[in-house]
Amino acid sequence: MLLQITVALALASHVAAHGGVLLYENAGAYYHGFTPYNTPTGQSSIQRQWATYNPITTVSDPNLACNDPGTITDPQLTATVAAGSSITAFWNNPWPHTIGPVMVYMANCGGSCSDSTPSSLNWFKIDEAGLLSGTVGNGYWGMGELVADNSSWTSTIPSELPSGNYMIRHELLAIHSGANQPQFYPECAQLTVTGGGSGNPGPTVVFPGGYSATDPSITIDVYANDEQDVTTYAIPGPAVWP
Repeated sequence: MLLQITVALALASHVAAHGGVLLYENAGAYYHGFTPYNTPTGQSSIQRQWATYNPITTVSDPNLACNDPGTITDPQLTATVAAGSSITAFWNNPWPHTIGPVMVYMANCGGSCSDSTPSSLNWFKIDEAGLLSGTVGNGYWGMGELVADNSSWTSTIPSELPSGNYMIRHELLAIHSGANQPQFYPECAQLTVTGGGSGNPGPTVVFPGGYSATDPSITIDVYANDEQDVTTYAIPGPAVWP
C-alpha cells in the first residue's frame, strides 16, 4: 500500500512545480484528497476543494484559510478520528521546497463542517516546525524534514480536544524566493473527533487576518547577509495549543 502511495505521489509531482496535500492517513485508514485541475463533478473527499498547485502569495487573500476555492466536494466526506491519534498529510512527492515552516491548525465548526465557511472559523495551532538547526541562511527547516519523510507530515490530534466536528488545516510557508515573496500552501480537511477531553483550545486566529503583511518571518529574505548567522526564526501565527 505504501509503495503504491509513494508511486502515485511521485507521478503527481511532475504536473507542477508546487502542489498540495493529496492524501491523508489516520489509524491505518487512507483518505484521498481532492484532485485539482479536474472537474469537481463526482469528486468525493474529506478535503475541501483546491483548484491549482500555485501558491497563495498575500496574507489578505480571501482564500488563505483553505486554498482556492475552499468549497465542499459533492458529496463532502468527513473522517472520524480519535483524540490523541496521529494524522498524516501526504504532499506531492517530492515536495519541491525545503526552506520554511510547517504549520497545522484546527477549528471547531460549531456544527456541520460542510455548512461552515473557512474564513469565518476560529483557528488554533496544534503543530509547527520552523528552523530546526543551522542558520536562517543555511539551515534545516520544517519543510526539509517533511521532504525527508516521504513528503509527509504527521501530527497528533490533541487528547484534550473536546469531541466534535473540526477542520484541520495543513500549511506550508515557502520563503525561498527572497524578500516579500512568500508562498502559502494551505489545505483543509473535515474531521469528526471522538473520545475527546475538556480542553479550551486557543489562542485563535481567522484567515485572512491571522498573519500580518509586515511580519518579518513572512517578508524575510533568507539570502540577505544579515541572515547568514541568525539561528532563530519566529514562526508566524499563534502559539501551539496545548
